[in-house]
Amino acid sequence: MSEQFPSLKLVPKSEAPQSAKDFKTDQEVRWCPGCGDYAILAAVQSFMPELGIKRENTVFVSGIGCSSRFPYYMNTYGVHSIHGRAPAIATGLASSRQDLSVWVVTGDGDALSIGGNHLIHALRRNVNLKILLFNNRIYGLTKGQYSPTSEVGKITKSTPMGSLDAPFNPLSLAIGAEASFVARTIDSDRQHLQSVLRAAAEHEGTALVEIYQNCNIFNDGAFEVLKEPGTRDEALIRLEHGQPIRFGADLAQGVFRGPDGELFVDAVTAGNEASVVVHDAHAVGPAGAFALSRIADTDTLHHTPIGVLRSVKRPVYDELMAAQLAEAADRHGRGDLASLLAGSDTWTVD
Repeated sequence: MSEQFPSLKLVPKSEAPQSAKDFKTDQEVRWCPGCGDYAILAAVQSFMPELGIKRENTVFVSGIGCSSRFPYYMNTYGVHSIHGRAPAIATGLASSRQDLSVWVVTGDGDALSIGGNHLIHALRRNVNLKILLFNNRIYGLTKGQYSPTSEVGKITKSTPMGSLDAPFNPLSLAIGAEASFVARTIDSDRQHLQSVLRAAAEHEGTALVEIYQNCNIFNDGAFEVLKEPGTRDEALIRLEHGQPIRFGADLAQGVFRGPDGELFVDAVTAGNEASVVVHDAHAVGPAGAFALSRIADTDTLHHTPIGVLRSVKRPVYDELMAAQLAEAADRHGRGDLASLLAGSDTWTVD
């Protein structure tokens, strides 16, 4: 069996070649015209055949929100669950069925508000699942309230005088929760999006991918500085493991480490070129990845890193659980659920 995607080594491979068409359903895709979700859906449908996994061994789990309609449009098994609980349901699936490739689709409101605890505990456990977090910095399904990632001062229907809440940085949150794989990409950059999806699929354990996704109805243009030809090269920091972190026209800008350990951006010169930070996505400690996640200004998004910030090996929860179950069976034999439910004492009530 191919080890290209080792995290899926227990999932049966498809005998026949598959195409993007095989992963498209007959359901009408119902998002607002121009929504960034269309681009993400097309990228995922085109990417899935690369895994070689049977559709019946693939599951997409979602919560509530615009992005959570995703399972309807993937011709795989799917669960459209309840608000914020997708990581918990996906944990149950991945832990009990190692023959499944489990993917979670969630949004910034679904994952970081009501679902915050479920998300961080899935990350710290390192369950073998992949979480795609669509971040449009707004509540789209409920028509434009501010979300946990909206910037301070954001004018919305629920904050007519401007939001007072400091926003979450999803990648900082994930790294703080001991996530073993953390990455960021953009809906409109299909090549980069699919490269990050490949890296996530190869990872053993929980992979969190934040996807900047445009809501053209309630928060249009939130990420334009990262997309427009005139600004993106100076705003985007494209990360590559083992490479100096440089960006901008002629790679004239670089990332440097200050005496306090914080990272900062400055012009690269002959005198400081040797000090440009070399990206190490596989560093055991989280400090470097966390510092990278803090570079971007949350309001302007100037100097935003994209790519894989962290990818490290940690024990995988469902594999550890399967080993414990196997050991228990060797010691005591297979369990009897009926006896367990009945217990040692029973009563008959007339």
